[in-house]
Amino acid sequence: MISIGAKIRELRSASGLTLQQVAEGAGCTAAYISQIEHDKVSPSIASLKKIAQVFGVRIVDFFLDERTDGDLVFAPQDWPVVSMPGWSAHIRQMVPSIATKIMQPFMTEIAPGGGCHESYSHQGEEFGLVLEGELTLQVGGEEHRVPAGHSFYHSSLQPHAWVNNGQKPCRVIWVVTPPSW
Repeated sequence: MISIGAKIRELRSASGLTLQQVAEGAGCTAAYISQIEHDKVSPSIASLKKIAQVFGVRIVDFFLDERTDGDLVFAPQDWPVVSMPGWSAHIRQMVPSIATKIMQPFMTEIAPGGGCHESYSHQGEEFGLVLEGELTLQVGGEEHRVPAGHSFYHSSLQPHAWVNNGQKPCRVIWVVTPPSW
């Protein structure tokens, strides 16, 4: 699988943009974009969102090698990995291509202490079902414990973050609409 940095470099080259132009559009420095492209730093979700907007793509497009559409059933081995560096979470998109979809489902396996510790927001709504372990979900400044067998639903416009504060892995089926990752 191609790295996030290589994918950004590929998109920048295909768009005919300079490092400086991408940096200006994303509100950061050209040096930072260069470090991302060379896999020297792991960008935050907020940075990836801004970079994705420069190219007119979604964050998940940085992780996908190709797009296929038309299938109805998807085996777990076909789910693209879209894990973020530093999250200690293994995230797989449960539908290989979301190009024409209005929902974006994920299987997220979060190691103890792992998760997205930095709040972010985006258009849409999110639903999740905790299959194993317990998820600590922060939405709009409030913390919620979501144990196995429980679900959650919230507006993605509210700043949100999630972590596994437990001692064992946490597995969550997560659905985002519209696809924004």
